[in-house]
Amino acid sequence: MYCTRKINKDLIWIGANDRRLALFENIYPIPNGVSYNSYLLLDSKTVIFDCVDKAVSGIFFENIAYALKGKSPDYLVVHHMEPDHAAAMEGLISKYPNIKIICNAKSLAMIKQFFGFDIDSRAQLVKEGDTLCTGRHTLTFFMAPMVHWPEVMVTYDAQDKILFSADAFGSFGTLDGALFADEVEFEKDHMDEARRYYTNIVGKYGPQVQALLKKAESIDIRAICPLHGFVWRKDIATFMGQYKKWSAYTPEEQGVLIVCASIYGNTENAAEVLACKLSEIGVKVTIRDVSATHFSYLLSDAFRYSHIVFASLTYNMGLFTNMETFVHDIVAHNLQNRTVSYIQNGSWAPVSAKLIAEQLGKLKDIQTLGEVITIKSSLKEKQLLDLETLARAIAEDIKTKRG
Repeated sequence: MYCTRKINKDLIWIGANDRRLALFENIYPIPNGVSYNSYLLLDSKTVIFDCVDKAVSGIFFENIAYALKGKSPDYLVVHHMEPDHAAAMEGLISKYPNIKIICNAKSLAMIKQFFGFDIDSRAQLVKEGDTLCTGRHTLTFFMAPMVHWPEVMVTYDAQDKILFSADAFGSFGTLDGALFADEVEFEKDHMDEARRYYTNIVGKYGPQVQALLKKAESIDIRAICPLHGFVWRKDIATFMGQYKKWSAYTPEEQGVLIVCASIYGNTENAAEVLACKLSEIGVKVTIRDVSATHFSYLLSDAFRYSHIVFASLTYNMGLFTNMETFVHDIVAHNLQNRTVSYIQNGSWAPVSAKLIAEQLGKLKDIQTLGEVITIKSSLKEKQLLDLETLARAIAEDIKTKRG
């Protein structure tokens, strides 16, 4: 049975929600599921914007049939060729063989990589600034390479001032009947998942996101239709402001993330003591255990906070496996502009701080604050002063950066 929602008199959401998928891209936990958004523009010429994942293709085709009421779509606009948005393309061609596919040259090459149907006879290639008139609406196409694949583009509808933004401005989580961000308490209930989506999926490509934001600022946008998550029609500037911070690697909050790797609790104890001392002097602090928290949440927190303390044991003369994964993830996602400190533990050869610092040296604008606090097996009372000194140094640094 169909499930659609009107965005305005000409535009209909024809996507679907997936509550059964455990891992997005087979990596990231999505306890609240995910939406796959597709949109149908009803005009003299009808346009479908993107397809959906194969897992929800059944409801997608039912939605199209219901919304079209016996008509055939004229165009499919392909913004992004990742299978969660393109897997149903071959089925769409089978049902509507006369549909024209609007794509760019890089998308065309990827369509041939994924599928075996005749794309050349159906493709209508576009490049930066090209337009398509569908009747009342004029669509303009802008390239957005590496946000987050090289073929990505976005579309601007000048009539309704809507930006179809591909994977930009998306979020994890199903829609649960709501479609617009203003229909839910987005800041309270959904911002964390929007941040986790951005940092893990798009976060590496800050300069490319900045380039897209510059293009977006040059046009009048009244609504944003992303491929995952809610449609934005209010508070657009606020959400774009978040993207500006994330893409510039600017911390959202002046606070401390303590990332802890501990086996028998001794390193964790030192992290707890530091957290208490920070809290006592008014610094916001969050502790995450790398063995209890998936690295996608850790990365999101690393983008959120200004200061990171790595509290890690030494394991087999190297890094504890989960800490190593987290550090690798930070480097892979190009995190910048953070202040870091270290607590290391080792019963005979503590080297975790050195190993983490070597990896973080690959990043830009990473500053080290304070001396490395080294624990041999367990925290000793005389080291409490070292932790207090580090806490005060972090607090003073935060105060200075707040201005």
